[in-house]
Amino acid sequence: MYRSREHRILAGVCGGLADKLGMPPTLVRILWLLLSLIPGPLWVVYVAMWILVPEEPKGYRAA
Repeated sequence: MYRSREHRILAGVCGGLADKLGMPPTLVRILWLLLSLIPGPLWVVYVAMWILVPEEPKGYRAA
C-alpha cells in the first residue's frame, strides 16, 4: 500500500486506502470521518499511517 499522490487532500492516506480497496476516495474519506466520531484514537492511526506508509512512486498506478 502507498499513500496516494493523485487522490490527496492532507497526506494521501485515505486515497491510498481507496486505491488498495478498489473504492472511490470520497467514500473512504466519508467512512473515515464517520468512524472518527466514535470515541477512540482514530486520528493517531491516521498520523501513524502518514508516517509509516510510503508515498507512491512517481509513475506508479494501482491495478
